[in-house]
Amino acid sequence: MIGIAVNVLLSILKIIVGTVSGSIAIILDAVNNLSDTASGVITLVGAKLAGKEPDKKHPFGHGRIEYFSALIISLIVLYAGVTSLEESVSGILHPEIPSYTTTSLIIIAIAIAVKIALGKYFVAVGKRVDSNSLVNSGKDATLDSVISFSTLVAAIIYVFSSISLEAYLGAIISLIIIKSGCDMMRETLSRLLGERVDADMAKAIGKTIMEFPTVHGVYDLVLHDYGPDSYQGSVHIEVPDTCSANELDNLIRTITIAVYEKHHVLLTAVGVYSINTVDEEIIRIREKISNTALSYDYITQIHGFYLDREQKTIRLDLVVSFDAKNRRAVFDEVQATIQKKFPEYQINMAMDTDFISS
Repeated sequence: MIGIAVNVLLSILKIIVGTVSGSIAIILDAVNNLSDTASGVITLVGAKLAGKEPDKKHPFGHGRIEYFSALIISLIVLYAGVTSLEESVSGILHPEIPSYTTTSLIIIAIAIAVKIALGKYFVAVGKRVDSNSLVNSGKDATLDSVISFSTLVAAIIYVFSSISLEAYLGAIISLIIIKSGCDMMRETLSRLLGERVDADMAKAIGKTIMEFPTVHGVYDLVLHDYGPDSYQGSVHIEVPDTCSANELDNLIRTITIAVYEKHHVLLTAVGVYSINTVDEEIIRIREKISNTALSYDYITQIHGFYLDREQKTIRLDLVVSFDAKNRRAVFDEVQATIQKKFPEYQINMAMDTDFISS
């Protein structure tokens, strides 16, 4: 709301100054402020809609609306850059002689200071509340201050030398705005598509789960982003094969509560890998298989190991790095090697993905 009010005021002042002085650059700057007003309205509406409670049709809430509003803002910035480039090129081809006054230059200087302050404020608040829309609006406001400053420099140069550079400066600035709009769009689309979870967050969640003595390993953490600070996901834990169903149920419930309280992440599913902890020979076999698998390039992790003597089966998951040119070929080769070393067992392996660091 502060941004909307400020941009409306600045656009009115700049339209007056631009019209009186005959400056294309100042009028374009005023139009840019009007586009910022539209961005502010979209941000405000998007934030309100994103905060709606979950309903029957959208049980995961409406947080992703925030990303769509950020995308619209990036399109507005891109459009502003393209239109200002058109006007600047027109000014180069058909130059007009501006007429600046001391008052108009003072107004431009004030606008620069206001836009710098507004940009910093938006970015700071946007980062604090994890709002892409506000951060994008802050970047846009910072760009506006650059535009206004360039306009001021061009005006001062014209006043002292009668050389008009504003159309050329406008063209350069327009290209910067277009690039900024493209960067904003790419960043927002990346979040909409689903980005890798922040490694620090993943490590923190894993550390919290590993604080439980019964848990021997944490794997396969998958988090889904349903809007800023709204994560739901699943994880696998390794526990001794001696745990009872009641012990597991209590452990999973306690882990879910701890992760939500510390990290505001809702684990909707906690899968269990049972590991052999009693039979010493099986433990040695696990170490041999682990060493064999990890000796291969692109195998980053082995987990979910369990050997069943009665059924003569060994089950495990192998994490294959995305750096491998052919992940399936690497996996098949490792599986064949392990099967050859332990022909008396049926090797049931699954190729897994590390969604955090691979």
